[in-house]
Formats: sequence, C-alpha cells, structure tokens
Amino acid sequence: MRYSHPYLIVSVSLCSVYLLYAHIYLSHKLMKTNSLSYEGLPSVAYLFLKCLSNALTRRKGSLYKKNRKKKEEVVYVVHNCRLDVKVLRNFCSATGYGWDFPDCQYRDVPLCFPQVMCHKLLLMVITDDNFLLSPLGLLCVRQSIKSHQPVDELKKGPFMLRVQVLLYRLVDAGVEVDVCLSAFSRCKTVVWESVMTLLSENKPQKAITCAAKKEDEGEENEVMSSNAKRVDLRVALSTGPPCLWSFFDHWFLLLPAALFSLKLRPISSVWMLSACLAEIEKHEGVGVITPPLNIVAHFQDPLLAPSKVKLLFWKCSTQDFAFQMRQHSKCHLQGIISRT
Repeated sequence: MRYSHPYLIVSVSLCSVYLLYAHIYLSHKLMKTNSLSYEGLPSVAYLFLKCLSNALTRRKGSLYKKNRKKKEEVVYVVHNCRLDVKVLRNFCSATGYGWDFPDCQYRDVPLCFPQVMCHKLLLMVITDDNFLLSPLGLLCVRQSIKSHQPVDELKKGPFMLRVQVLLYRLVDAGVEVDVCLSAFSRCKTVVWESVMTLLSENKPQKAITCAAKKEDEGEENEVMSSNAKRVDLRVALSTGPPCLWSFFDHWFLLLPAALFSLKLRPISSVWMLSACLAEIEKHEGVGVITPPLNIVAHFQDPLLAPSKVKLLFWKCSTQDFAFQMRQHSKCHLQGIISRT
C-alpha cells in the first residue's frame, strides 16, 4: 500500500495538468481571436471562471476605460454551425411549443431559438477584456428582433453566428450596452438578427408607487376592453431554459438558488418572450409570426418562479399585434409584432 501513494499523486497531477491545458490554456488561446469554428469554442468552465473574476474586480454600473494595448472591438464570429436537434426540442418543450415541435410539419423553428444558439458567444463577449462593464447582474431591459427569412433556412447547411458590442449609454439607472446577435445562412445572407440592451445598475430601481399601479391597472382595463385575448400561464420552479441560457438575468442568483433549494428563481427574458410568441402562434396562427417581421420587447419587473402570470395580446392595427405579460399589478413584459 505504501507504494501506491506516489502513483496516485502522479495520476492526480497528470489529470490536473490535462484539465488545465484542455479547459483553461486552450480556451485562453481561443479568446485571442475573433473568428472561431463551432467545434472549437472555449469551455464553459473557463468562461465561468473568467466571468467570476471580472465580477469580483469590477463594480456594477461603472463604465471602465478601454485597454488600448489590445483589440478594442468586441465581436466574435463562429463558422460551420449546425442546429442541435436535442437542444431545439428541449427549448420548444420549455417555452410552450411542445416537445414534438421540430417534428411537426408546416411550423418554423421558434424565432428566439437563434438567441439560444448564441449563448456561448454572449458569454465570450461579457468576459472579453475589452468589454467595459461588470458581468455581475446584467439585465436585459430591451430587445428587438428582425426576422428576414424563416429560421428554418439554418437547417439547410452550415451557418454562421456573430455577436458584437455596438455601443454604451449612460442612463440614470446605470450603464446600458447594446449587443447585436446575427445568424447567417450558408449563402452568407442575414436570416435573423437581434439587438439586446443590457443594463448594469448602479442603484436599485425604485419601488412602483400606488399611482403607477393604478395607471397600470387603467392600461390593463383599456386593453381588456379592446377585445384582447387572455391566457393564464403557470411559471413552475423548473420553468425555462438552464442557467447557461439565461446567464445575464440575475445569473449570480441562479447558482445559490440551485445549491440551497431556494423557493424563488429568476426566469430568463428569453423564456418570457418565447412563451408569449408561442401562445400568440397557438391562438392567432403561424401567419402572425411569419417572416419578414420586427419584434420589439421591453422587460420591466423581473419574473420569479414559481408564480402565475397572464398573457394579454391584441391586434393594434391591420398587421400588428401587441402583447403583455402581467402578474397582478406588475407588467413584466410588453412588446409589439410589426411588419413595418
């Protein structure tokens, strides 16, 4: 037995060296380039460690100076991407489309699924040395989606994904950053693009006053009186994509919630928007979300699970639809689907 200890120590040391090389060093080298292959992306472990490091060394709501010694533009492009049917099926099941959605005929891939495919690119962006904000508690407050072609175009062959930081804005609540997500077909034409506005808060938002609540209730009554359709949704504790998909929305709370079995868990903005679009498609038909179209969504109060919400949607013009996700007097999400 006494001779087995050195071999055990050597084995553990070799395994540690291999893990450091495979998951840390190679990932660090990959982050030095802007153009990558789908099969050669940095590991999630490396991105999480780097994100945690940046969160500990940077303060929320502060805009840091650019590093002039390194590349200033934060953009990543991934080539030779392929649709992962298993991930697509899990996404459809989690957001209300049904587990068999990808196998159904005459139904396109959900409009928000390209955002899920960009999840690792988004992590790479917020952990980049030239990203000027802390990754701690980034909130998605606005999102616009332009669908030029059906997302099914990405099934026809290898496609390309791109994520790029556009600009930063100083606002009363902190600092906002616009991040552009794009998906290109095998012919290099734009199929889908989205601009996410992420907020890094420097102070907590003020509580909604009674007057604001009454105003919201008045808006809801006005909506209900205009023949708006209503759907009640149950937001279970297991609702929504895994934490990797919702890394921005209170990502620092997801791990403690999982470890200590907390009763409340923040729900990602991508689930909220996808659930709305899924219900609108069920009740109004697939023609409502058939490309080309534009979607603009505003995320307000964070949604916690488990809970119950109601979805309101109505036709606001000949071809446009408006929708809201509400819980009691709070409006968590409001948006519009247009073809202009």
